[in-house]
Amino acid sequence: MSIQIYNTLTRTKDPLETLEPGKVRMYVCGPTVYNKAHIGHAMSALVFDIIRRYLEYRGFDVQFAMNFTDVDDKIIRRANEMGMDPFALAEGYIQDFQKNMADLNIKPASFNPRASKEIDQIIAIVQGLIDKGAAYPLEGDVYFRVRNDPNYGKLSGRNLDDMRAGVRKEADDRKEDPMDFALWKSAKPGEPAWDSPWGPGRPGWHIECSAMNYHYFGDSIDIHGGGNDLIFPHHENEIAQSELFTGKPFARYWVHNGMLQLRGEKMSKSIGNIISIDEFLSHHSADSFRYLILNSAYRNPIVFNEDVLLQAEKALDRIRFAFHLAAEGAKGASEDVKQALSQQIAATRNGFESSMDDDFNSAGALGYIFELIRVINYSRDEGATQAELQPAQDLLLELTSVLGLTLDVKSEKQQSAEADPFVQLLVDLRLELRKQKNWGLADQIRNQLSEKGVVLEDTKDGTTWRWDRKN
Repeated sequence: MSIQIYNTLTRTKDPLETLEPGKVRMYVCGPTVYNKAHIGHAMSALVFDIIRRYLEYRGFDVQFAMNFTDVDDKIIRRANEMGMDPFALAEGYIQDFQKNMADLNIKPASFNPRASKEIDQIIAIVQGLIDKGAAYPLEGDVYFRVRNDPNYGKLSGRNLDDMRAGVRKEADDRKEDPMDFALWKSAKPGEPAWDSPWGPGRPGWHIECSAMNYHYFGDSIDIHGGGNDLIFPHHENEIAQSELFTGKPFARYWVHNGMLQLRGEKMSKSIGNIISIDEFLSHHSADSFRYLILNSAYRNPIVFNEDVLLQAEKALDRIRFAFHLAAEGAKGASEDVKQALSQQIAATRNGFESSMDDDFNSAGALGYIFELIRVINYSRDEGATQAELQPAQDLLLELTSVLGLTLDVKSEKQQSAEADPFVQLLVDLRLELRKQKNWGLADQIRNQLSEKGVVLEDTKDGTTWRWDRKN
């Protein structure tokens, strides 16, 4: 089965067929760097990191670009409020964002284009659109003629006449059509500006991404991603200006993630429910947020609260426990148990790939991972040796790594190996206390070991112990 991707443009799941066999050109809209990044930015970045990682697992060479919008009204306004140079302000937030991405175990992009570095490319595209009659200069500004694009609205499904009727009366009446959008903005006092054929000014927001795509990938790309709040007008306008400039399809697949909701409400500065990535990571692990994304459908809204984070941490504990070593002196599992473990290894890989191939259904993939965990834990309880458990644990490590979970598995194994001799010492001490009929102290040792996740089992042949599965 080929990888199926839900395409916002076609509103169907389409098979992945790349422009160049074995290679994926992927562009994701990054942040406008005027403030610290918040967990909504993290959600989108995590979604596309998961998609990228899976494509690479399936053998694709992924060229991944994520831009920084460092020329924008919000940056200029905030810089003026703070008495700073807007580019210095943007640079500081870019550095913060890149650190956040590293802390979240998000792979670095192949390219991080910046709007401020693409001015020559932007001017060339704007001039090309003017030459084609798709744009017009007006008193130092340049506007795109939406009526020149008969397919305008194909991504969002909006009708141009309906959109025009909804435009506010106070909209710029200099334009030929109220829906025309700015490609170039004339310079205003206190704003950064560059020379252009239409006078000093700076680019509009939408043209920046078209120029950055064109610079790094040429006429067309395979996947364009971003939050679903960008479908209109940003991505709609990107398609229009790019395709009228090149005469070719802009992106084959448009992939959009849903929004993050806090207590059922979309994050909003006006509501005051913004949580920065730094604030989140000061209280929670990066894996817990990634798990929250993995256990959801990426195209749907995702609810964020302490309860779902607690559930995520418990699930992560279950995954970590599956890496615990076999019991000391394990005698080996029965043939039936070994066969069940072997069969589950094959079923897990097949199920994982089948789920992820279906529009990156990571929640379904997790279901197969937890079935593998159940069989690993059962096999350990049934006396499997470490050699018998190792292939299943290796697969578990491989697939959780594909999803970008760190888990600190090495530390888990080291801690288990280091703790085991001390647990055995306490078990032996308790056994001696029981022989001396010192039941109170023996029970105290049992209770304290239980609090640390150690389960004791007294039999006629002595006492055995194991780590609790935390199910």
